[in-house]
Amino acid sequence: MNAIEIKNLSKSFRGMYALNNLSMTVPVGSIYGFIGENGSGKSTTEKLICGHLVPDSGEIKLFGKDYTDAGVRVRVGALIENAGCFPSSSVYQNLMMQAINLGLSNREEEIDRVLKIVRMEESKFIKFKSCSLGMKQRIGIAMALLGNPALLILDEPINGLDTDGMRIMREILVDITKTYGCTVLISSHILGELEKIATHYGIIRGGKMIMELSASDMESRARVFTSLKTENMQGALKTLSKKYASVRLEQDYIRVYDVDNTEEIVEYLIKQNFIVSEIKKNKIGLEEYYIELMSKKENA
Repeated sequence: MNAIEIKNLSKSFRGMYALNNLSMTVPVGSIYGFIGENGSGKSTTEKLICGHLVPDSGEIKLFGKDYTDAGVRVRVGALIENAGCFPSSSVYQNLMMQAINLGLSNREEEIDRVLKIVRMEESKFIKFKSCSLGMKQRIGIAMALLGNPALLILDEPINGLDTDGMRIMREILVDITKTYGCTVLISSHILGELEKIATHYGIIRGGKMIMELSASDMESRARVFTSLKTENMQGALKTLSKKYASVRLEQDYIRVYDVDNTEEIVEYLIKQNFIVSEIKKNKIGLEEYYIELMSKKENA
């Protein structure tokens, strides 16, 4: 069973389509990275799943049931845009108000549980307005986790965070899936961070899903390249371009794509009187894969 199954979903605003026959599959237990440029339809999709918007057409199923089913709706937690907290109230008070709103019976227990998950047990009496951005994002996630949902929907939760804040957020999201079995749908522009935790990806553009793939699929599709430096970068670039089909100068390195044999490259350069000072093998990451994919779509 999948946590989310969407078929031919469309949504328009004033005659303009934000989503156009979008289909999407999010496996149970996955961390699904939802990727796309601004205005591509990510937030609209998330709001439709949460029931904040009504679709023009199409089908949304959560855990095999229609998304409007009352029994399945209570299994969904979400943080879209912001946590919606009262600034002058403490973290604990904000969580208590949300717990009351949800009709939870074991409120204190549940608040302690979610605060532990987001690493904020020691900060529950701090006023919300005194919290850092990273803390506020974690409070939002704690609120979304009240009631122990099976599906968590997060819209850009790591944007604006510092390095330590992003690390803590990664650890929390992995913990949510591995320890608590929660499925996570997360959108983000910070693809390097998303790549560290996502098990699946959906790439959306212009309201249409252009590709869905697992992290292992992405790894197998990522192009292999060899990065190197010489004392004469421009000369080496011209020389390598004569022998290899795809050679570029990127980020202060010459990259030779789709060639796995580094010894062959070094030997060729030595014969042409170039000294290689640094060389290493690598694969393109999610961000470069995404940029290449978008470029191909533009040129198609």
